[in-house]
Amino acid sequence: MAIATMTTPLPISFFPFLLLIPAICFTISHANSNLLCIQSEREALLKFKNHLIDPSNRLSSWVEGGDCCEWTGVVCHNSTGHVNQLHLAAPLSEPDDFATNAEWEASYNSLLGGKINPSLLELKHLSSLDLSNNNFSSIHIPKFFGLLESLTYLNLSGARFLGAIPHNLGNLSKLQYLDLEGNDLEPKSLQWVSGLSSLQYLDLSSANLSKATDWVQVTFKLPSLLELHLLGCGLEDDPSFNSINSSKSLVVLDLSFNRFSSVPKWIFSLHGLVSIDLSGNYLEGPIPDYFGNTSFLEVLDLSLNSLNSSIPNSLFSLNHLQFLSLGQNQLQGAISSAIGNLSSVTQLDVSVNQLNGQIPLSIGQLSSLEEFDVSENQLNGQIPLSIGELSSLKLFDVSKNQLSGQIPLSIGQLSSLEVLYVSENQLNGTFPLSLGRLESLETLDCGYNLLEGVVSETHFSNLTRLTTLAASHNRLRFEPNSSWIPPFQCESIELGHWHLGPKFPQWLKFQKKLSSLDISYAGISDVMPTWFLNLPTQFDCLNLSSNQLRGEIPYLNVRDTVDLSSNRFIGPLPRVFPTLPFLMLSNNSFSGSLFELLCNSSSEKRTVILYIDKNLISGDIPDCWNDWQLLELLNLGSNNLTGKIPPSLWNLNLRMLNLRNNTLFGELPSTLQNSPYLIMLDLSENHFSGNVPAWIGDKLSNLVILSLRSNNFDGHIPHKICDLQFLQNLDLAHNNISGVIPKCFNNLTAMATTNKTNNFVLSESVDAALVILKALLVLKGREDEYGSTLGLVMSMDLSANSLTGEIPKEIGSLAGLLSLNFSGNLLTGNIPDSIGKMELMESLDLSMNRLNGEIPPSFSNLNFLNHFNVSYNNLIGQIPTSTQLQSFENLSYVGNHLCGPPLTKNCTSKGIPINVANNGSSREGSKVNWLYVSIVLGFVMGFWGVVAPLFFIRSWRHAYYRKLDHIYGKL
Repeated sequence: MAIATMTTPLPISFFPFLLLIPAICFTISHANSNLLCIQSEREALLKFKNHLIDPSNRLSSWVEGGDCCEWTGVVCHNSTGHVNQLHLAAPLSEPDDFATNAEWEASYNSLLGGKINPSLLELKHLSSLDLSNNNFSSIHIPKFFGLLESLTYLNLSGARFLGAIPHNLGNLSKLQYLDLEGNDLEPKSLQWVSGLSSLQYLDLSSANLSKATDWVQVTFKLPSLLELHLLGCGLEDDPSFNSINSSKSLVVLDLSFNRFSSVPKWIFSLHGLVSIDLSGNYLEGPIPDYFGNTSFLEVLDLSLNSLNSSIPNSLFSLNHLQFLSLGQNQLQGAISSAIGNLSSVTQLDVSVNQLNGQIPLSIGQLSSLEEFDVSENQLNGQIPLSIGELSSLKLFDVSKNQLSGQIPLSIGQLSSLEVLYVSENQLNGTFPLSLGRLESLETLDCGYNLLEGVVSETHFSNLTRLTTLAASHNRLRFEPNSSWIPPFQCESIELGHWHLGPKFPQWLKFQKKLSSLDISYAGISDVMPTWFLNLPTQFDCLNLSSNQLRGEIPYLNVRDTVDLSSNRFIGPLPRVFPTLPFLMLSNNSFSGSLFELLCNSSSEKRTVILYIDKNLISGDIPDCWNDWQLLELLNLGSNNLTGKIPPSLWNLNLRMLNLRNNTLFGELPSTLQNSPYLIMLDLSENHFSGNVPAWIGDKLSNLVILSLRSNNFDGHIPHKICDLQFLQNLDLAHNNISGVIPKCFNNLTAMATTNKTNNFVLSESVDAALVILKALLVLKGREDEYGSTLGLVMSMDLSANSLTGEIPKEIGSLAGLLSLNFSGNLLTGNIPDSIGKMELMESLDLSMNRLNGEIPPSFSNLNFLNHFNVSYNNLIGQIPTSTQLQSFENLSYVGNHLCGPPLTKNCTSKGIPINVANNGSSREGSKVNWLYVSIVLGFVMGFWGVVAPLFFIRSWRHAYYRKLDHIYGKL
């Protein structure tokens, strides 16, 4: 992010004393190059050199018999020839993150070290000594420095001295400039400073002053002190000091990066202050109104604290203020329209807060404003039209807010604008033509908005200075003429999700300085052009993902990030630099072996992420991983790899290993224990065999995702798996695992929590994109890939094994589970009622077991269920009443003896299906029913066999009654 420096500027009135800086004097002193130096001083310098360590031979000009006034770093007086300046500061250039070992070594060798010889005392007229940025890490600051009575300038900053500061430095009564910043110093007192009566500039930054409790009394009594820099000195609140009666001369005060929890009240008694820097402390509460009384204040930096008030209007009354930084606090409320009173402000930063409301129209009154940064707040509304009145504006940053509406046309009036950030808002409308009038524009970032429409060549016609064009994730279409030559030479172009196709953009061949390119999701369906691969520029980042590019990629001239995933590339894997940290080639048709990529060089690789999944790579995984010590994320899934896992793979500090969907075999090697940092291990859909090792719970204690699905593992589930405190996804489905489900699963802490924060490491930030750790999970009966939400998903799948016994009731304590699948096993007993307490459950599958009893009534509490299956068990009774359970089809319950909605079988008052009550289902019930049937049949046969004939045949009826009368007579 090319934002202009925010370092505290010095008022112009304080520069004269800086004329002592050696660089200026060094130039003046060489006006008379014929003057020979004094012999005694030459000898003193040679003695000084002989005790130094000079790996790069910087002092090669210091030779016997030479004119020391011509030596590197030596400055003599014009008329007397005495050495009065010694300027031996090391170069400040630092190698970048991807520098070679040789570059690092060259930079380090340019530093002087060793001992400092007291022969410097022979230089009686030495007024300026600069040894800054060297490496004197093994010695203290020499005590004899306090005897160099002529010194007015002493700079030892960044020279790595250690220990105490010699007290006799206080004897240097002529010293005006003292810089000891950036050393490893730990003084117990600063009393020696009181002797520096001429001191105007004091920098003790990075010294540990936690024991020097007298720093306030001493430093503020120096009569001539103009600037005091105490950055990062471990200073804390001291309530005993409320005001200071002296130090009226002090104009610059830097107390940044200390431990103050409130603004020291004594600061407001320093009425002459022009610059106050309290950034990087622990300041809390509101911004004090007292700042409004420091009427001469030109610089105020309160950034990087925990201030949580609104911005007080008192700050907006400081009409001399030029620099105001309140960024990275917790400020709230709206930005007052009184901000327009800051008529002198040139840099205004309130970024990374919680400010809301709109950007006030009054910012158009800030006629001197050069930098305006309100990024990463909650501002809404539109970008005000009044920004067109800011003729001096160079940087305008409103990114990462909630701004809407169109980019105002008045933005084209900002003739001085160099940097424009409006990304990550909700801006809509078209890409305004007025942007093409910004002739000074160097950086344009309008990505992640809702801009739409066609972008033409005219939009870029006058942007000759443009070096960064970032506009990804909009709905824009760019169709320049095939012969168009851009007027700019960009270093970075990000046009992901634009429509640039179907042809590969020809205008890119004219970008000779391009180092970062993102044209992902750009609708390009073309053969990768040869001219693009042969561009003379070396890319840092290249993202061509999610297009329809085809052809072979023999090599890639990229040194940082490559993403070619989701295209149609064929042929062998491309040759890349061994120093390439991020390589993503997923979802293509690359073929051949891994050998050339992995083993073609003996040099140490710097690759951190390697994704080659979903290709046609075949053969064994080569055993040459010893040179890949920085590798953290490795994905070789969904290829045609065979053989066993090579031993050298376990010598890496992997955090993710995905080998799923290959034909790898063998037992899990014990050397897997050498990968204790693994967060994700996916070996599913292979032919691995043997037991699931118990040491997984001991040695891979950081596992969050463990998937051994669809292999040939057997044996029991080891109880040691219960020790995986961070485990959120466990998949052992489709194996030959037997035994019981461990009761100790209730120790899986991460699955038991319902507070899902997605707080484990899931992604790697790279320059081209955000590489997200993804995993294929089988949830709700289907296989889906989870990425950015993976940390919020908790699941357990033990299906399609040979597990026996009962489902332990302890499973119910895993309240964070969203998916639980025990189907296709030999489980018996009742379903534990405790499962009904897992109220976040979205998918529950217990089908195809031997479970009996009823569905627990507590299941009616599972309000988030959208996949449920208990089919093909021995369950009986009424389905509990709940909105969710009644929403599933009959297939979720088939193969049981259940009744009630959603089934068509009704239940008796006892909750038994009616067809069961009538017909029975057991052998004993069958006998009882047939007894009733025979009684009924006997009654019918008796009635119709005897009574009916008597009723219908008169002769039978008369005979029957005569017989009864005869019997009665006998009785």
